Amino acid sequence: MKIQTFDQYQEAYRQSVEDPENFWAEIAQEFQWRKPWKRVLQWNFDEPSIKWFEGGKLNITENCLDRHLKDRADQPAIIWEPNDPSEPTVTLTYQMLYDQVCRFANVLKRNGAKKGDRICIYMPMVPELAVAVLACARIGAIHSVVFGGFSARSIADRINDAECSIVVTSDGAVRGNKVIPMKDTVDDALIACPSVKRVIVLTQTRSAVSMIKGRDVWWETEMKQVTSECPAEEMDAEDMLFILYTSGSTGKPKGVVHTCGGYMVFTAYTFQNVFQYELGDVHFCTADIGWITGHSYIVYGPLANGATTLLFEGVPTWPDAGRFWDIVDKHKVNILYTAPTAIRSLMSFGTEPVEGKDLSSLKVLGSVGEPINEEAWHWYDDNIGKNRCPIVDTWWQTETGGILISPIAGITKTKPTYATLPLPGVQPILVDENGVEIEGNGVSGNLCMKFPWPGILRTTYGDHERCRQTYFSTYKGLYFTGDGCLRDEDGYYRITGRVDDVLNVSGHRIGTAEVENAINMHTGVVESAVVGYPHDIKGQGIYAYVITESDTAHEEDLIRRDILATVSRIIGPIAKPDKIQFVRGLPKTRSGKIMRRILRKIAEGDTKNLGDTSTLLDPNVVEDIKQGVLIEAKA
Repeated sequence: MKIQTFDQYQEAYRQSVEDPENFWAEIAQEFQWRKPWKRVLQWNFDEPSIKWFEGGKLNITENCLDRHLKDRADQPAIIWEPNDPSEPTVTLTYQMLYDQVCRFANVLKRNGAKKGDRICIYMPMVPELAVAVLACARIGAIHSVVFGGFSARSIADRINDAECSIVVTSDGAVRGNKVIPMKDTVDDALIACPSVKRVIVLTQTRSAVSMIKGRDVWWETEMKQVTSECPAEEMDAEDMLFILYTSGSTGKPKGVVHTCGGYMVFTAYTFQNVFQYELGDVHFCTADIGWITGHSYIVYGPLANGATTLLFEGVPTWPDAGRFWDIVDKHKVNILYTAPTAIRSLMSFGTEPVEGKDLSSLKVLGSVGEPINEEAWHWYDDNIGKNRCPIVDTWWQTETGGILISPIAGITKTKPTYATLPLPGVQPILVDENGVEIEGNGVSGNLCMKFPWPGILRTTYGDHERCRQTYFSTYKGLYFTGDGCLRDEDGYYRITGRVDDVLNVSGHRIGTAEVENAINMHTGVVESAVVGYPHDIKGQGIYAYVITESDTAHEEDLIRRDILATVSRIIGPIAKPDKIQFVRGLPKTRSGKIMRRILRKIAEGDTKNLGDTSTLLDPNVVEDIKQGVLIEAKA
């Protein structure tokens, strides 16, 4: 299933569009199935109803673990790099991981879990998090991983929506120089969660915690009570594998549902091809398993390919800004997959943290989470890849399960800021506001998909109508991504940002990502975020929040003029910000997503209705921004 030349890519793409059922059936046959499917695909985007490999029976953990034991039982499956670099690395071979997953699967069963039950996992980035995820899949329970930085209320909302019966957590977590009280947060959440009957607690920080008799049990104690024999539950291809909550426009998180068969096939195929994985390579995805990137490209995609996947507990700037490069050097990492936010953050420290680090093992660099700006792309290419590692700028979503548009490493010719071309099986279409297709190249519009791929979401948990309304009702017969997109003269795709992040300034559509890219080109700028706000003359004005490399207090006016000149030069005078506020940080989730909803409210002068800010990486940033001085930027 591995594409090795651009001609092969073009041929695979042609086959996938002309005969998608046979294309995906051929790929799916490379996996272990207990029973063959009766039908490859049945779909209707209007309902929506999408079924892949219907009637096929399998268990995803047999494909991620059991089938590798014959040839690579002693090969590292997971390498865990702890938060504290002075602590020892933990390596789990495929045999060790298999044994731990089977044991914990038996622990879950011993504590009442059965096929179809929902289990909430709220843990730090430790090997046991991956073990818990796979153990759920082994017994047919549906995992709902909640990122370890969420608040008690956010956890409670997710537990109640899915009616989880078990929570798996740890006493605490460490990130950088902070200790995070995981179990205490869970206890606060469970006050309002009647469905939870059992809490399984991993010892991680040896923090003092409250253990409620009859409800709370220790991971380590339970693991001693069970064996490592646990036959995998037979699952239908369309049985639920997991729920992953993602923010929606209403504020109430929506539980995106992925199923066993199609998700497995798609994540394994995209991992193999996009990163051009070769056996023995060490793959380091810096995301958290609490996000879709971690599900697909730390756990399921790599393990389905028999890969070695690296988990990192800490943060890229602790104990210093060279931590990523130390890890690459130490573990001879071959593939590094990270977010533009992390790249820009590390850029701000200059190249000194990179000096003296052996990065020669790197073969492929990846970018995920948001469009990467040109300056960050070149910094990554020059200083980390040394101009010899292809950069795969991947575009995809929680809802897509895996990568949809991306270069194939070393095969697709790259272009800074462009996600380039759709992967085989992915059929993008650009439409205008009325849903009319915009054909040809050198055009822009709203990005939709006109045909399903195996990893597409099936529903939003407990609310199928919300799934229909959010993704399938805007344009008839199409899946709407919510993103604006440009297709250039080469047919390459560039994501211009969320459509609700596209501004209409004096009748001109301007993508916030485009403005940010221009602002970030300024030599003194580390990062920026752009939102719209009501403007008496233009309809919408452009409001920019800007982080600079150094204290700007005495030079704000000069830097403001420089930024305006930069934006004017790169995009045109129409895109110049009307207001610029210099800030020390931006409100971000742990995954690096900027919470533009909060920035829009502040820009509009509504500082009282910002919603829950406790889930942010640093909630104090919001207070600083609210109290900051606004600088009127005059054209």
